[in-house]
Amino acid sequence: MEYKNLPDLKSLAALRAVFELGGVAEAGHKLNIGQPAITKRLRTLENCYGVNLVQREGRKLELTTAGEKVYQFSRLILDHQSLLLEDLESLRIGQNRLRLEVTFAIGEHLLPDLLLGFAEAFPEYRIESRMAYTRRIQTHLATGLTDLALLEQAPDHPDILVQKWIDDELILVCGIKHSSVYSDLIPVPQLMKLNYVLREPKSSMRLILDKELKDIGIEQLPTLMEVGSTDTIIEMLGRGNYVSFLPRFAVQEALLDKTLFHIKIQGLRIKRTLWIARTRSNINNPVVEAFIELLRQK
Repeated sequence: MEYKNLPDLKSLAALRAVFELGGVAEAGHKLNIGQPAITKRLRTLENCYGVNLVQREGRKLELTTAGEKVYQFSRLILDHQSLLLEDLESLRIGQNRLRLEVTFAIGEHLLPDLLLGFAEAFPEYRIESRMAYTRRIQTHLATGLTDLALLEQAPDHPDILVQKWIDDELILVCGIKHSSVYSDLIPVPQLMKLNYVLREPKSSMRLILDKELKDIGIEQLPTLMEVGSTDTIIEMLGRGNYVSFLPRFAVQEALLDKTLFHIKIQGLRIKRTLWIARTRSNINNPVVEAFIELLRQK
């Protein structure tokens, strides 16, 4: 492998700053250097790759097609550099850390109790948790930006280890004032006569729901709104004449309190599994193992 013409991190940081902040002056202010130094770093980067990375459109610098590719590379490299520095700092001060990512529904409804339980059981460990979509979490796992993930869909990647966590299902629910609370069981064709508030299309539960419905011949439900929060949908169901498909774990308490009603569908149950995923490099990570043990106990 040729190492003589590798780009330096400062040049990559300059390109990233120019693109994200909108100009050379802004990038210089962010990096605490003058505009000539930013320009020099961009030229150094272009010489390294042998292509033009930026072009001027009026008074603004824009990335070329090649510049877009190098920009994406710079984000990955610089993010990894930041994490490396954090890991080295953790080693220096003797701190054990877990970088955890979960989907939004899991983060809203299951994660708080897990974090509190883990902090109580393992006060010597530290967790940094984030919520994201499944596809983004899979990318972070595969590239080492995340140590452990809790997902609603199993990733398919050779560097990611997946194990079953808990069973769940998507169920149709409504507020207690909805007319459907008087129906013990509705036929599948009745689904097209209801008004829906659903999670956004790229959410895990929506991807699963759309696939299951398509399998029984329903291409699209009459959806009035798409919302990026399960909690918000639950609140909306209590106030309006809407229904929604939501995870059982997210609405279990509301069903017990009788603030939501489960509408059963004849011949349709959307069962699914929640998953634990981690990278192969974290097989013997004590913090990861401790958290997985907590998940099994819960």
